[in-house]
Amino acid sequence: MPEVLRAPLVVEFPFTRSLGPVQSAFLTGLRERTVLGVRTGDGKVLVPPVEYDPATAEELRELVEVAATGTVTTWAWNPQPRRGQPLTTPFAWVLVRLDGADTALLHALDASGPEAVRTGMRVRVRWAAERSGAITDIACFEAYAGEPAAAPAGPHSGTFADPVTGIVAPARLDYTYSPGRATTAYLEALAERRIMGERCPSCHKVYVPPRGACPTCGVATTDQVEAGPRGTVTTFCIVNIKAKNLDIEVPYVYAHIALDGADLALHARIGGIPYDQVRMGLRVEPVWTEGARHPDHYRPTGEPDAGYDTYKELL
Repeated sequence: MPEVLRAPLVVEFPFTRSLGPVQSAFLTGLRERTVLGVRTGDGKVLVPPVEYDPATAEELRELVEVAATGTVTTWAWNPQPRRGQPLTTPFAWVLVRLDGADTALLHALDASGPEAVRTGMRVRVRWAAERSGAITDIACFEAYAGEPAAAPAGPHSGTFADPVTGIVAPARLDYTYSPGRATTAYLEALAERRIMGERCPSCHKVYVPPRGACPTCGVATTDQVEAGPRGTVTTFCIVNIKAKNLDIEVPYVYAHIALDGADLALHARIGGIPYDQVRMGLRVEPVWTEGARHPDHYRPTGEPDAGYDTYKELL
């Protein structure tokens, strides 16, 4: 048996969203060192503000300025900060009910240790030196020995110069991937430019890539079968948006390809043919580049197109 592979992987993408009037005012206010909440129909002030009343679902628009001081309602110690967290030294995650608010805001508290944190302690906002209109404009909270501050009088218009209208929130997941026995064997074979699947001992279907078990019968698959290398395009899509860090000009085509001898279509890029000439039934073969551990893309073989009946069960 080959050694089971392991590899560090990162899934990362920027999430872009537009802001409505309430969230726009809240984030723009942070840039201006002003914390805004929103008043509900029963008079409660919610911080952070929401656009709809959580109890009645009515639209909320009455903005209220609250103080930058507050009280810790609960907390948890974080001894090992991770990448992208508010502080690089150990800190506490805290829920803080700001003076003038009826709900708590989650953020970081800069403290010397867990013994320095307690429910009920008084804290205040430590503003970031450079602010752009994001929750990170609050660098963190810090201990505060003063008396509760009076909330600013009256509602706030929510009007600021150059309001923030959208944000880009990065999403990232770091993890170690272990493909397991079946996929490890599949990847090892690809390194030798062979495409290996596994056959179900019950229904006799051949799965490429193998999954270690038949999704239909639920039994383990151990009988290895070499498939392809040629196959048939079953379905496809034309990609018109260029992906970051992917050196492929748009438009290009990604397709499901039923390899000869396989009962499950895999997906791969189609090259060597104009994107608008790719079609269902097109016969293709893999193209390998020097040192690659998997085909770079698939190209037409020049054979006649496969009949629909030969791949209709693999759509």
